[in-house]
Amino acid sequence: MATKQKNHIPISEKLSDNENFFKEKIGVGTSFDLGIRKLKVLNKEVHIYYCNGLCDTQFIIELLKEIVDINDSERQRAQAKQIIENRLIHHQVTPVESLDEAVDQLLSGLIVIFIEGESSGFVVDVRSYPGRQPEEPDTEKVVRGARDGYVENIIVNTALTRRRIRDERLRYEIIHVGERSKTDICIAYIKDVADPGLVELIRKELKAIQIDGLTMADKTVEEFLVKQGYNPYPLVRYTERPDVAATHLLEGHVIIMVDTSPSVIITPTTFFHHVQHAEEYRQSPAIGTFVRWVRFIGILASIFLLPLWYLFVIEPSLLPEKLSYIGPNEKANIPTIVQLFIADIGVEFLRMAAIHTPTPLSTAMGLIAAVLIGEIAIKVGLFVPEVILYISISAIGSFATPSYELSIANKIARLFLLLAVAFFKVPGFVIGVTVYILLLIQIRSLNTPYLWPFIPFNPSAFLQILIRRSVPGSKVRPSIVHPQNPQKQPT
Repeated sequence: MATKQKNHIPISEKLSDNENFFKEKIGVGTSFDLGIRKLKVLNKEVHIYYCNGLCDTQFIIELLKEIVDINDSERQRAQAKQIIENRLIHHQVTPVESLDEAVDQLLSGLIVIFIEGESSGFVVDVRSYPGRQPEEPDTEKVVRGARDGYVENIIVNTALTRRRIRDERLRYEIIHVGERSKTDICIAYIKDVADPGLVELIRKELKAIQIDGLTMADKTVEEFLVKQGYNPYPLVRYTERPDVAATHLLEGHVIIMVDTSPSVIITPTTFFHHVQHAEEYRQSPAIGTFVRWVRFIGILASIFLLPLWYLFVIEPSLLPEKLSYIGPNEKANIPTIVQLFIADIGVEFLRMAAIHTPTPLSTAMGLIAAVLIGEIAIKVGLFVPEVILYISISAIGSFATPSYELSIANKIARLFLLLAVAFFKVPGFVIGVTVYILLLIQIRSLNTPYLWPFIPFNPSAFLQILIRRSVPGSKVRPSIVHPQNPQKQPT
């Protein structure tokens, strides 16, 4: 189970006993955000518990008005419970039988109502979580397309997805994970499309999570789900765009939404899922294919350009005569390999600084970095111009990679390839690239080959990776997710 088994404590007919339990268990009367409102209805005590900040105050006020008005219009004391239930003017009113369940619901933002002489109560969903409104994600912007994005509220996120898939077979399964945090996790899938085995595997893995809390939300869930270890390559895909998540649901993927996170997890995914971007599908097939190829070139440059250039620097005989100009034309004070590492790590410094620098200061930081690295570092002999040029091209290729996690993993691979070339020259480059590909081949994400459809090779699927097909021509769902219904469109 997601949390350890509890001994369910029944609700007492004496409200003072329930109040003492709440005081001892969750600190009612000590924690300022937990409160209790005591009413007298038909000569019976009624206690209403609430959590400030997680409840909509206006809903509670309307409910209190309806309950208090019972004294003016009703006289049947024996049916007090039924009368109060009928006056709870809300669409989500659920009976509660145990105090432990009442505590969990209260701390989730629902209000709990106990009635004197009754061994059960009611919970009313009046949640109103603090958060921002849907807006376009910074990391997945498009020229044309929807501007809404996921937020930190799981209810809003499910609504944004269902708005795009109004299918009665779309399922949202809720699971509570974390002994202390009791975080809501939603498993989303289309019942007659997604592989039942995949859904059951994800459900089993999530329920098996044993942890105090999920303060880092979906990232913690990912580490439990795919058991990545120290493998730098991402095994799940994140997105903050509802249209991207909806597209993957229709293909047969399973989506995992974690409350308090503005991104959702797409499973299963391969290497090529991380190089896709919504912009390719917001343009015509020809333009989408062109944009995709340019992106592929940038990704390849971010991995192999620097090791290949450095190989030509230390082995100039490999270059044909027409390309003999490649390589530094002046002698440097510092070895080229050291320059490459200093400059590459320096770019990483700039990226980290840009994240942590307040927006009004980011422009000034960029100017300072350009002057220091672009001019002064060359003038004092720290770098040769060619090093800055090729480092910049590799950095731009990293920034062109849609997945942030993949771009960082590619940078780590690039540094290891540089070391292999520095130590073993041509054999180092050949062996390093071979080992790199073999490592990607052996990676599996939820029993899915990481390099599919390249390895194992699937010609039709690989062609769709290279060329963005038009929507009317794309009638088959990816076989890698084992969809129950392979056809996207009626034949």
